[in-house]
Amino acid sequence: MELSAIMTSPTRTKPEPPQLADHPVLDMLNTVCMHEGERHDFWQTDTDVVDWLVRAGWLAGSDESDRGDQALLMAARDLRGIVQVLVAQRKAGDRLSLEALNGYLAEAESYPQLVLGEGREPSLVRVRPRHSARQLLAPLAEAAAEMLVGADFSRIHTCANPECILWFYDRTKSRRRRWCSTSTCGNRHKVAAYRKRHRR
Repeated sequence: MELSAIMTSPTRTKPEPPQLADHPVLDMLNTVCMHEGERHDFWQTDTDVVDWLVRAGWLAGSDESDRGDQALLMAARDLRGIVQVLVAQRKAGDRLSLEALNGYLAEAESYPQLVLGEGREPSLVRVRPRHSARQLLAPLAEAAAEMLVGADFSRIHTCANPECILWFYDRTKSRRRRWCSTSTCGNRHKVAAYRKRHRR
């Protein structure tokens, strides 16, 4: 998928990563895409990562400031790379290299807290300390671990467009989804096939 197709609004000058994978962990992998034959990383600063975490629902609000040390950026890219390798290994049926992801999971501290809602009925929420970049990313690491254990990997694919590297989880009943997006890569394939037929 090209960057031009990911622009969310005519008024936006900065494209946002697509959220079309039908799985939040695969959406994280899709924060890298191909543009004019080269890889483009949507995560260039701590702020980019925070904005994505908020947009994807991993953070309630962008209360994490960009401190300039890029610790969150480095940790997020590291976690993304770890998960990318594990998903590829799981998809291929290879032995999984679990040590690096387990390192993130070891820092995933949390504890339950009772809170009262508007109707004064108690509910239980899980509070997560966010003293470090790795703790901030802990819910995403846990989601990746859960996907590796419980997902149907026969439904996890990369786009059939050889020039696209985006992942998706095929939730269709027919199990025949081939494209990251039918409106971009799928449409390009149809147009190319149409032109090929008419050249003949």
